[in-house]
Amino acid sequence: MAKQSEAVLEEQLVAKLQKLGYQYTTINDEKALIENLKNQLEKHNWAALRRCPFSKTEFDKVLNILNKGSVFEKSKTLREKQHIIRDNGENLYFEFINTDFWCQNQFQVTNQVTQEGKYKNRYDVTILINGLPLVQIELKRRGLELKEAFNQTNRYQRHSYGSGNALFQYIQIFIISNGVNTKYYSNNRNQSFKQTFYWSDVNNKRLTNILNGFTDAFLEPCHISKMICKYIVLNEAHKILMVLRPYQYFAVEALIDRVQNSNKNGYIWHTTGSGKTLTSFKASQILMNLPQVHKVVFVVDRKDLDYQTTKEFNSFSKGSIDGTDNTKALVKQFTDDTKLIVTTIQKLNTAISKLKYENAMADLKDKRIVFIFDECHRSQFGDTHKRIKAFFGNSQMFGFTGTPIFADNSSKNELGKRTTKDLFEDCLHKYVITDAIKDENVLKFSVEYVGRYKHKDGRESNIDIEVEDIDTQELMEDEKRLNKITDYIIANHGRKTHSKEFTAMFCVDSVKTLIKYYDLFKQKKQEGKHNLNVATIFSYAANEDDADANGFIPDEVSIAEEPKVLYGLNLHSREKLDEFIEDYNQIFGTKFSTKDSESFYNYYNDISKKVKERKVDILLVVNMFLTGFDSPSLNTLYVDKNLKYHGLIQAYSRTNRILNELKSQGNVVAFRNLKNRTDEAITLFSNKDAIEVIIMKPYENYTEQFDKAFGKLLEITPTVDSVNELVTEDDELAFVKAFRELMRIKNILASFSDFKWEDLTMTEQLFEDYKSKYLDLHDKVKGDNSKEKVSILDDVDFELELIHRDDINVAYIIQLLIRLRAKNQKDTSKAEQEIMNLLSTETTLRSKRELIEKFIKENLPDITDTEEIQQEFDNYWSEQQKKAFADMVAEENLSATKTEKLIENYLFAEREPLRDEVIELLEGEKPSLLQRKKLGDRILKRILDFVDTFINGMVG
Repeated sequence: MAKQSEAVLEEQLVAKLQKLGYQYTTINDEKALIENLKNQLEKHNWAALRRCPFSKTEFDKVLNILNKGSVFEKSKTLREKQHIIRDNGENLYFEFINTDFWCQNQFQVTNQVTQEGKYKNRYDVTILINGLPLVQIELKRRGLELKEAFNQTNRYQRHSYGSGNALFQYIQIFIISNGVNTKYYSNNRNQSFKQTFYWSDVNNKRLTNILNGFTDAFLEPCHISKMICKYIVLNEAHKILMVLRPYQYFAVEALIDRVQNSNKNGYIWHTTGSGKTLTSFKASQILMNLPQVHKVVFVVDRKDLDYQTTKEFNSFSKGSIDGTDNTKALVKQFTDDTKLIVTTIQKLNTAISKLKYENAMADLKDKRIVFIFDECHRSQFGDTHKRIKAFFGNSQMFGFTGTPIFADNSSKNELGKRTTKDLFEDCLHKYVITDAIKDENVLKFSVEYVGRYKHKDGRESNIDIEVEDIDTQELMEDEKRLNKITDYIIANHGRKTHSKEFTAMFCVDSVKTLIKYYDLFKQKKQEGKHNLNVATIFSYAANEDDADANGFIPDEVSIAEEPKVLYGLNLHSREKLDEFIEDYNQIFGTKFSTKDSESFYNYYNDISKKVKERKVDILLVVNMFLTGFDSPSLNTLYVDKNLKYHGLIQAYSRTNRILNELKSQGNVVAFRNLKNRTDEAITLFSNKDAIEVIIMKPYENYTEQFDKAFGKLLEITPTVDSVNELVTEDDELAFVKAFRELMRIKNILASFSDFKWEDLTMTEQLFEDYKSKYLDLHDKVKGDNSKEKVSILDDVDFELELIHRDDINVAYIIQLLIRLRAKNQKDTSKAEQEIMNLLSTETTLRSKRELIEKFIKENLPDITDTEEIQQEFDNYWSEQQKKAFADMVAEENLSATKTEKLIENYLFAEREPLRDEVIELLEGEKPSLLQRKKLGDRILKRILDFVDTFINGMVG
């Protein structure tokens, strides 16, 4: 049977949508789109219009409202009530969409709308609500990559959505499908393919077939309208749209149902890293607007999370949260008209316990207040929880957790063993770690156990054996052991973090051990053995004998509220902490200290920021940052600490946030035998069969996968030269996909400490040669600005991030040249080959390849003193740059002064010059309108190529 064509799939989808209640309308171009919009808006606002349609001048005013702003601003316009003055002088208040009663909108479907911008594009299936294109569906025939449809929508955004009246910039949700696989995502140009989602049912069963399951569930008119009206969040901080994932949607729906239809409590079990803040924000936003709810109080358990959560909430809706800096401010919020409060459990406890607040809080005892506890596995297990429950007699309590407390992982306290269910009653929705990994919402873990210990009789124990038997304090704190672990981290950090493309944390068992490790890293840096930025932070509490005797991560002391604990700190530890902070100040030009709680708290926030910005390479901690810290750029956790159950999962989960193709898994390097504890934790928080899914497979498994992928590559291109002989674009596409798969597996292999090319059937040189051909093909496709036809290769993501390494630049090449010149003649060929490989396969160097090769062949042989290479190269580069600039302005007839100024502005503002700005560079007579586009594009490309070659990547 032949494969289903894209046209047949489109025809069947349109028919199915009509059965669901969409009215089909034929819209071929923008003129028809605008005519239909007028009719639909009149129908939707018929009562407000008093049965009198828009006149031409009135509708021009409507179009003028619609024309303004970016995609983000248009999304706000879509949801706001509108006003114009009618021709007769009357005020008209109308709406583009009914957000309160979302089913009461007008639903249409059309297909093959043609829009012409930079290029002419024709869109597959468009869902119109009240005449506006709010959902765009792009289809591919079965067997094609879903990512091609994703890249196609991005191309439409660049080329045609903004043309004319830019009505297609009102798209809220994109849907991409090849029939059997279907995903959705919000209209956000900045997101990658990793931020596209599958829809599922309430039990997390995926609905991937667009004709059988997905359309009935997701595109049913009331549901898609509800998703747009209620479950898209406008992120004010980044000016982007965010749409909830299915498990987030079902969790919020369950909370709303609980509040509307009962007085019972409940909790949401969504695995760490799955976006609980966005879920809790949307739940809070909807619940606070319910008439029966007096206030919603979002409770966190430490000030750092209070700050972090308030900041995140305000990014979703600017000014929606007024963070409570102290208990007095909290009490004021309880008594004024603030509907949504974010506070800490400590301040909440003070507000209901202290006599001075009794009168102010008295009236709240019988009010319907909804409490939402963030990360409720941590601090809701003492007297405070009972006190809150007793004080607010008419309240409802809901908890969010990624790692609930069960009987197996509960600990004894003054109330005895208690579980999450004991405190919050029913679990309203579950989304466990296996669900998140299956949906690619978090990454798998790669866990390596490193270390060998000798028994007194001389026998060696491998870490894979039960090392707990000899896990004594004396052995764990032995200076030789700590020294070897430090050396291991230094030797392997680049491999684990892809040459510092990502960052790492190192968690240890006590402040005492942390100090020893920090001093070792500092000493080895002074000796020139590494150039890593190692920073640390630990709480003000006195040193624990063993913070992890029970394997759990204890709560941190609330620094801002209890500065008195400063005076209980071991003097030596505090002095060391100030010494470490001073090292940090020297590196980053800051002025933090432990002199007061505010300065220390600012240090906490700054170190958090620096880790996220990849300015700190390794963050050394005991307990802090192992929970509640979310940094997608962190991919590795080194562990010299006993962990188990929820403490272990929380710590591991710092590494597995989705970011890009290069970040293929979260790396955990354990210097203790946590194998059994890891298996126990994963079993507890998912199911027994989940261990194989969550943990990366053994090294040998990936070498086998690589060899199979290499075999498939050879079937398409038996030799490197055969890539040149590929005839059709389909052949080229097959090669790109085959080599890309090879790169993905190699990316995973490279993170293993014992990876070596000898374990593979493909040599490193052959891999580099094929990689060069892969990049040549990329350059050919992306560099051809003259073609206006649509190429199938335009829809392929070449995934250059799997190749790019930040530290490979011209400065690195200079060091290789110095090494090359200093070596004996017989060793030069290998060094020269290494340089040629880098020039061919590093994306940052390819534009400079020809010039560097020329320097190696013509200039390098005449340099006898290696210390002169840097200066000679700089002189050579400067001459070549001047020559290239002079040639460009002469050949294109440009003003040298204006061109130099334009390049300076481009480098400063990081905004690509506009075509009109480029045309202004021309000396003499300006080109005609017909010539401007082609000439402007050519000159712009030449300027950008000049910058890429001579300026970008020149500083190490």
